Amino acid sequence: MPDRQVDFFIAGTQKGGTTALRAKLLKHPDLAFSKQKEIHFFDREDIDWQAPPYDDLHAHFDLRQPKLFGEATPIYLYWPEAMKRIHRYNPEARLIFILRHPTYRALSAWKMERARAQETYSFSRAVSLIGRCRVRFAKGGVHRVFSYVERSCYAPQIRRLLTVFPREQLLFLTTDQLWTDEQDTLRRVCAFLGIDTSYGDTLPAQKKYIVPVDARHVPMQDAATITKLNKRFRRDIIRTADLTGLDLSGWLESGYTDPMHDR
Repeated sequence: MPDRQVDFFIAGTQKGGTTALRAKLLKHPDLAFSKQKEIHFFDREDIDWQAPPYDDLHAHFDLRQPKLFGEATPIYLYWPEAMKRIHRYNPEARLIFILRHPTYRALSAWKMERARAQETYSFSRAVSLIGRCRVRFAKGGVHRVFSYVERSCYAPQIRRLLTVFPREQLLFLTTDQLWTDEQDTLRRVCAFLGIDTSYGDTLPAQKKYIVPVDARHVPMQDAATITKLNKRFRRDIIRTADLTGLDLSGWLESGYTDPMHDR
């Protein structure tokens, strides 16, 4: 293993704004990202984790640069062994997580998979017990495509995370914060990474998100399922707030509006 390692990871959550955050940090002079956004190294199950081929990971970086190296793969928070593997690789790594309202994260993920032609179920069926059996009976009880509800249950994932990494190496944000107060959010990220915090002040604020798959054309008229999921996730939202220290009270309000409602 070289003397240098990847220093930080934007490790969750899918459809939370990880692509947008990475794009906003790309030009920071103190940071260097992998050219490919989602390397998917620590969620691989096809390698020997007793002797991991870290060269495969490092091939995405020029580790000779005097910068902090980061990568963004949002499945890491959800994938059962990913955090242990990251800790074994770099126990000093810092991890950033952007959490989106769980109902709208699930909806956005479903729309993306429909746009990719990976999903044939309606949203209501996909998040029903029938739809979720596709995850339950998958190998290891996890699924890369159909885990709409499971990935949105943040509290169990965060509890698992906290058994591996100390709290001071973790930064929790919300999609709402990145959308409504972009510059302050970027300052917080830079402070967390120990780099120049004035970077965000030089960027023009813009409420525009970058998404890997444009799913705005996917029709969605299912208010009943939205209401049902809001009730389903209520307890998990409260537990997530306790675990992260985030103020998620807005997510519990009946009139909550997702900032990325069309994504």
